[in-house]
Amino acid sequence: MKPIIGISSFVEYDGDEYSVSMANAHALLQAGGMPVMLPHLEKKTDIDEMAQFLDGLYLTGGYDIDPTLFGEEPHPKLGVVDPARDIFELALVRKFLTLNKPILGVCRGCQSINIAIGGDVYQDIGAQMKEDYLQHQQRAPKSHGSHFVDVTVGSLLHQVTGQKRLKVNSRHHQANRNVPFPLRVSGSASDGVIEAIESEVHSFVLGVQWHPENMFFGGDESSRKIFSAFIEACNKNQHPQ
Repeated sequence: MKPIIGISSFVEYDGDEYSVSMANAHALLQAGGMPVMLPHLEKKTDIDEMAQFLDGLYLTGGYDIDPTLFGEEPHPKLGVVDPARDIFELALVRKFLTLNKPILGVCRGCQSINIAIGGDVYQDIGAQMKEDYLQHQQRAPKSHGSHFVDVTVGSLLHQVTGQKRLKVNSRHHQANRNVPFPLRVSGSASDGVIEAIESEVHSFVLGVQWHPENMFFGGDESSRKIFSAFIEACNKNQHPQ
């Protein structure tokens, strides 16, 4: 049977409907997984049960993460936050890490992994980074790679893609800042923005700041390899039926 992959869901500001983009669901399905949209659970026992049931966790993009969760006051350029989603996702990530089950995070999902372990983010890279930075909110189709990412040789990302340099899309105004062990940085843009992180001790924990789900359908081979490697890792942890 296909591994069951939980997809974190999005709720519009003051909305009452969970949603998942078709690109996320279809990329996982085409890579060989069975995607399941996750509601924002509150009880620890429910979150623990969900983690036991799932074979893999896929963290999607979305609104900003509440900075009080990493000990900061909100910056004036902080965007919309969804407290219920934040609390649920961070708890689920921590449980997955305890169980050593595969996690793939994109955009906000990359930041969620880092914050769950004790890291933090720039609430707005334009306001908080001293260096001149690239256009990280591209004015181009979602599937278009707009800037380059240098990949750490020997990293999981390097092993999966076979590339030392990737061309990626970009739709974010935040990025990881302090990345604590057992995570390490495995990809960076030329302006110093962290574009990929991964665990040094878990079987498969990878976060990328870009959106490979959109590039997947644009024919990008590296994006397809990322999803395929994630699903392969999930197969190894598949819940017995």
